[in-house]
Amino acid sequence: MASYNVEEVEERIKKFWEKEKIYKFDIKRKGKIYSIDTPPPTVSGDMHIGHAFSYSQQDFIARFRRMFDNNIFYPFGTDDNGLPTEKLVERINKIKSKEMSRSEFIKLCLKTLKNITPDFIKQWKDLGISADYDICYSTIDKNSQKISQKSFIELFKTGRIYKKNFPSIWCPECQTSIAQAELEDKELQSFFSTIKFESEGKVLPIATTRPELIPACVAVFVNLSDERYKKFIGKKAKVPLFDYDVPIFADKSVEIEKGTGVMMVCSYGDKFDVDAINRYKLEPRVIFNYNGTLNFGKYKGMKILEARKKILEDLDKEGLILGKKQISHFVNVHDKCGTEIEFLPTEQWFIKILDKKKILISEGKKIKWYPKFMYKRYENWVNGLEWDWNISRDRHFGVPIPVWNCINCKETILPEEKELPVDPLEKKKICPKCKRVAEPETRVLDTWATSSLTPQLASSLIGNRIKLPYSLRPQAHDIIRTWAFYTIVKSYLHEKKIPWQNVMVSGFVRLKGEKMSKSKGNVIKPKEVIQKYGSDSMRFWAAGSKLGEDLNYQEQDLIAGKKFVTKLFNASKFVFMNMRKTKPKKPKKLEKIDELFLSELNRAISATTTRFKEYNYSGARLVIEQFFWKDFCDYYLEMVKKRIYKGKSNEKLSAQYTLYQSLLSILKLVAPIMPFITEEIYQTYYRKHEKEKSIHLSGWPKYEKFSEKNDWGVLVKNISLVRQAKTQKQIPLNSISDVITIPVKEYKIIKTYEEPFISVSGALVIKAGKEFKIDFPEVKVK
Repeated sequence: MASYNVEEVEERIKKFWEKEKIYKFDIKRKGKIYSIDTPPPTVSGDMHIGHAFSYSQQDFIARFRRMFDNNIFYPFGTDDNGLPTEKLVERINKIKSKEMSRSEFIKLCLKTLKNITPDFIKQWKDLGISADYDICYSTIDKNSQKISQKSFIELFKTGRIYKKNFPSIWCPECQTSIAQAELEDKELQSFFSTIKFESEGKVLPIATTRPELIPACVAVFVNLSDERYKKFIGKKAKVPLFDYDVPIFADKSVEIEKGTGVMMVCSYGDKFDVDAINRYKLEPRVIFNYNGTLNFGKYKGMKILEARKKILEDLDKEGLILGKKQISHFVNVHDKCGTEIEFLPTEQWFIKILDKKKILISEGKKIKWYPKFMYKRYENWVNGLEWDWNISRDRHFGVPIPVWNCINCKETILPEEKELPVDPLEKKKICPKCKRVAEPETRVLDTWATSSLTPQLASSLIGNRIKLPYSLRPQAHDIIRTWAFYTIVKSYLHEKKIPWQNVMVSGFVRLKGEKMSKSKGNVIKPKEVIQKYGSDSMRFWAAGSKLGEDLNYQEQDLIAGKKFVTKLFNASKFVFMNMRKTKPKKPKKLEKIDELFLSELNRAISATTTRFKEYNYSGARLVIEQFFWKDFCDYYLEMVKKRIYKGKSNEKLSAQYTLYQSLLSILKLVAPIMPFITEEIYQTYYRKHEKEKSIHLSGWPKYEKFSEKNDWGVLVKNISLVRQAKTQKQIPLNSISDVITIPVKEYKIIKTYEEPFISVSGALVIKAGKEFKIDFPEVKVK
């Protein structure tokens, strides 16, 4: 190897892995299987930096476990039945799904996915993700649809799934109902306006940020304890601008100190309005269409924000605004598009979960969360649930809900299991009771209704041989409320089991402290980073943050990774330049310094192993990095150079054996984080001597007992003091040191390893004294 060509090496190594099936899962292999519920990335465009960050971190653990446990189940999948994929297909083909028939749009989606998915998956291979890509599912393929529909039918039969027509969370942009878990808080600027309502000629002020809901007002609430408004209770209030009366009720939910202390109840501003209208049996006035436009009067056809502005103008003209101020507040938006959500009456399908909150919290406690505090996010989410799980979506592309409804006798008709997967729009069903043709369900399942079954989807590809619980679920913290929660729900409802024993939760990538987004123009593309620095350097960067913590993207971290690759390459080249063509055998007696270094290596292996077992890959990287740079390169290589070049037979053999074994162990410790450079060095120097065809199939280095004494630390500390003294004197590091005085407590240790100490320090004489001291003669170079 003359020089390390990152692009050429990584491309060649990828082909080697693929050709040799290095990461192929072997169900027949004996021993424990470490199973990973791999997160299926959403097919919505190119890999983003967050993908590279979190998938690298899960792959560190996968590669470690492959070497440590010998066999891992590490499948791959793509999540491609959801709204992001549908939006991508619309964007690529410059169409709108609602303008096409469902069958036509589904065909277009499947055709588009067939064209783009191979290139999409290739980005994960380029990053070195060591999944078995032959065990690969798509959440829209026929097998996944069958499993998802079977889940629906089982839960329906047990009474867990029900259909109800009532106000649900609705996205006007995506024109579909959504679940509580798909809401995000977004800070927006708005006007907080105090509007003049009246009752029997007296002013009743109501403050609101949503004047467009005034024509949807069906009641006014005040608090019974509020002396200001007691006299209005039981009377009528006139709705300003729209000139109709609504009842005034006393309700303890009104906060006296909030706003004006008077609240309008509208259909529907939020969940409170839904509840209030039901409690008082009020007739709703629904003013919004599903596409986010108004449906009455001169405001008909206006978008909600446009109507808000116009109604404020009209209120102002009529002198009905008592006060107005601009505020910044948080509103609920749909996490897929950022649009403010509404509550609109629609018929939807739900899974009952509110009655299982305590059990779901208990199930979460059975799982080990890494880091531990992420469990609290899960618990807080479950405790805060206010709705059952809405699993139906008013979209074209997705897993069809497998039911037919008889309009005549209200019968819900299910398919037989042998008919799955089925699209009710494509298959006619006759009602078994009245013998009339039943109406097919037109909605599709929420993507999470299928993605919550990823353990079952993956296991089904190998004959359901992997059972719950899996060993690990890796994922990002923003989908604890969705993917983690819903998978726990489905696993409990179907099997009364936890889905995994462990969860490792990654953070986000930020740029200068800010979350990356296209709108801010601060997006980093992994493909470009890999082209410039290589995949190993990007993975080295991803290993730089503690699990669960956000990481600021800094190019200097990539540069550090590239330097590490170069140093590992050059150090390996040096070791084997001075090595026999045959594998060096362990001599009958190792030199003392070699025994000491191997003991220190054992300490590093032990520390690295412990950290990887605890999913502390950043701690593992730190141990490896310090041991390789400092202990191996800066000190041990310098200590053995003389023996390698001029040593006697046993001295040289001891050094060669120690170099061979210690470098191989270092490569194995580095391999989970930097798989390409370690494979290249292994193939170049070790493959002809070792039995495994890839370093990633070789056993994790075993460690023996190591000395609790810190002799190695004392040795390198004193060498470091010599180097510091020479640097301060501005003389070459390889210059001769006349007399070096070592503190009495450390002198015996240095004397034990006198030869390597003298070799590196250039000392002519070493002696014991009160403190470290070095005397220089006239500068002479060794």
